[in-house]
Amino acid sequence: MVGSRQVLSYLVSVFTLGSVLPLAHIRVLALEQAVAVPLATRHLADMGAEVIKVERPKVGDFARTYDSLVRGQSTYFAWINRGKKSITVNLKHPKGQELIRELARTCDVLVQNLGPGAAQRLGLGPQEMMAINPRLIYCSLTGYGSTGPYRDKKAYDLLLQGEAGVIAATGTPEAPAKTGMSIVDIAGGMYLFAGILLALLERERTGKGRYLELSLFDAILEWMHVPLLYVMHTGRPFPRSGQRHNLIVPYGPYLCRDGTINLAIQNQDEWRRFCAIVLEEPGLADDPRYADNQRRLENRHSLESYIEQKLSTLPLVEVARRLDEADVPYAIVRDVTELPCHPQLQARSRWMEVDSPGGPIAMLRFPIEADGWDPGPQRIPALGEHTRQVLAQLGLSDQEIDQLEREGAI
Repeated sequence: MVGSRQVLSYLVSVFTLGSVLPLAHIRVLALEQAVAVPLATRHLADMGAEVIKVERPKVGDFARTYDSLVRGQSTYFAWINRGKKSITVNLKHPKGQELIRELARTCDVLVQNLGPGAAQRLGLGPQEMMAINPRLIYCSLTGYGSTGPYRDKKAYDLLLQGEAGVIAATGTPEAPAKTGMSIVDIAGGMYLFAGILLALLERERTGKGRYLELSLFDAILEWMHVPLLYVMHTGRPFPRSGQRHNLIVPYGPYLCRDGTINLAIQNQDEWRRFCAIVLEEPGLADDPRYADNQRRLENRHSLESYIEQKLSTLPLVEVARRLDEADVPYAIVRDVTELPCHPQLQARSRWMEVDSPGGPIAMLRFPIEADGWDPGPQRIPALGEHTRQVLAQLGLSDQEIDQLEREGAI
């Protein structure tokens, strides 16, 4: 049976949003910090879930202080914490732990990334919490998994990019590089989001909760399959190719007279049309050095130099016109400073305004579109902004909440 709190949340969604978001009846307790878990729970919040973010008193999620560039908040925190309720609880205080147990009784999902073994040491592990609430979906995100020689290692994005070979597979032949965004955290967050949705779907059939465990190492290694298969089946190091594709040619950015264009030639038909219409060199398609992708890959230096020599004499608009005529995939290589005014974002109204303690912030909407799936106005919470509200819902009086605060439990 759906609890009365979930029914109330559902009805509030109906009357305030005009339609019901897919997760409007779901309540999530998030013992979260940093990036991966908050990214997963932000997507849950975007789709209507009530996400209660538990933070340390006075300090909060350490991602709050990475920087202060977004109206006084950090870029990371603003990105992945909109639409949540922030409460402060001292997880080391016995009364703080009891509050978490009481909240877990009312929730559908509990997700945590407190550090190796921390939840169990606090008496907040999956066995204890699922005994309290058998319908609870309990999710743990770790760096390397709960077993094995690396189980107690600290695991931050850059460290895992190195450990999982991402850095070795990225960059130029002369110098490896990390990716420009937190790719390991994003991979972990998205698999966690998917896992929670799968567990909720399963619970509809079984009526029972589920314990889920995900490691950032396993998540990013799933994305490393192509480099792994390459080295395992060739015995050679995976080739770094800078901005261009490691295994497909031509595929990547090429200089024109006044800009840079990205080519993505996937098959022989596209290659022939590219040679005939864009380069105006139809015979190049049958040159034995470049007749198929394997040979183009083997002779990439001479081919890429020739393509760039040809395109560098032409303005970007003319290269784009020829590529359109040839029906060859391409895109402009843009600077990040151009993205806020990207014509596609403007035309599709992809920006929305999100409230924050420092004022309104423009942010991108949830990437999946469907009629009625607009979460409406959202807010990035101040530290502990919802502590009293959430504890009052547990039946605590103002005096009891004041006492917990004096004792250092919240």
